[in-house]
Amino acid sequence: MSYPTRVLLSAWLSGVVLHSASAAVREAEPGRSSPPPARPNVVIILADDLGYGDVRCFNPGRGKIPTPHIDRLAGQGMRFMDGHSSSGVCSPSRYALLTGRYHWRSRLQTGIVDYLERPLIAPDRLTIAELAKQHGYRTAAIGKWHLGWDWDIPEEQREFFAPSQKPGPPVTDELRQAWKMVYSGPIAGGPTTRGFEEYFGTDVPNWPPYCFIENDRTVGLPTEFLPKENFQNALASKPGPAVGGWKLDRILPALGDRACEFIARQAKAGRPFLLYMPLTSPHTPIAVAPEWQGKSGLNIYGDFVMETDAVVGRVMGALDECGVADRTLVIFTSDNGPAYRIGPVGAIEKLGHFSSGPLRGHKGSVWEGGHRVPFVVRWPGVVRPGGVCGQLVHQADIMATLAHIFGARLPDAAGVDSFSLLPLLMGEDRPVRPHAVSCAGHGEPSVRSGAWKFIPSAGPQLYHLVEDIGETRNLAAEQPARVAEMRALLEKLIIDGRSTPGAPQANDVDVRRYPVGRPAPGGKQ
Repeated sequence: MSYPTRVLLSAWLSGVVLHSASAAVREAEPGRSSPPPARPNVVIILADDLGYGDVRCFNPGRGKIPTPHIDRLAGQGMRFMDGHSSSGVCSPSRYALLTGRYHWRSRLQTGIVDYLERPLIAPDRLTIAELAKQHGYRTAAIGKWHLGWDWDIPEEQREFFAPSQKPGPPVTDELRQAWKMVYSGPIAGGPTTRGFEEYFGTDVPNWPPYCFIENDRTVGLPTEFLPKENFQNALASKPGPAVGGWKLDRILPALGDRACEFIARQAKAGRPFLLYMPLTSPHTPIAVAPEWQGKSGLNIYGDFVMETDAVVGRVMGALDECGVADRTLVIFTSDNGPAYRIGPVGAIEKLGHFSSGPLRGHKGSVWEGGHRVPFVVRWPGVVRPGGVCGQLVHQADIMATLAHIFGARLPDAAGVDSFSLLPLLMGEDRPVRPHAVSCAGHGEPSVRSGAWKFIPSAGPQLYHLVEDIGETRNLAAEQPARVAEMRALLEKLIIDGRSTPGAPQANDVDVRRYPVGRPAPGGKQ
């Protein structure tokens, strides 16, 4: 290998301190003109709505969809069997992954970032991209953003961009002029303002604008409404402007093309890079490329999972072909659990495939099936191949892990819910985070403390996940002291504004507590 072995890396990192009161990220080795040799390239692939049981190696007994490339990645690295997203839906999980901060500390107390909504990540909030850029990395985001933009659309014209009809009213000169005014100029507040030097994607593939966005501009000018045939069979969901000839089934292949091109370009340049690749699949639009249709032998969802797996394989192949695989840290995970959208609930289960594996629930739920997700890390020379880790980990931990690898001290207000996974990657088997919070789509939290899980709904609910991973036995009535302890833990995590050591921080809003069931809309809960 061209960089230190696990032992040398451990020695180099032994003096690194995280979560100091420093006002800015700094190098552990001041004065170096280039990153130390232990620093890898970083590739983070985030699938969209891929269930814990959709990846064969996480669900060998009840997973019927072949996922050979993700399985191979896991065989070359480590599987985390207790890995979690911040929410059972997508925008909040993306926020936590990129910032190392629970989404419920932001304004997003329920649901997702809505169409044409302003950015969720504050301009001064440190992201993993900005962190990497400060340490000499070239940073790129390729895929689905879904964290908001500053769309410069007058209120009286918003209906031109979000008509209530499918496929939309007739296209008039007034509509075209409004679209031209918005789409011919830069779009503020996107990924290139949050630490990424490059962006290419579709923002939200089932929402307008139906076109690619590169950096801060649309690729082409939308001039028509997306045709009505694109609003059936789990395809697009919101009518709106599109570029001519837009094909939903070409989105995923294009993302793969661009990711491979970025890797090749950076390998040639010899500069370390961070690639964040939030895939658009297997979320809607479930638009399977012709070459993958029927491949799973199950249904189109199975086909789309296989196509997703193939894109992961393409990216891994690009790392190999460019000669950088041995010095690249790869993280593969999903933003939340699976959505049961193909046919009636249980349709794919009747074919023998269980997208949530042994877990209860699915996308949107507070149950494990909503936010326990596939989580794989490969780092040659550091992560032992074929490893399996049962420790509790969270996507928010990526921030502190990268800081630890970079030899950086995080500002006290950054990564406030992020714990470094590096000890686990290097083979230790001990808890690195004492607790974690993951929420339902409607906002209700679940709190983990070791193997215990607490849900503060009517009841309340308490489960021991080592003994009952399917959450079938509510032990709250038998353990009132533990319920009180975990309720107090949740309150402390809210009030402190952080879950890591350090000075208390302010939440952006008055955090909802959700003491009973599904909350009513509006007001403090």
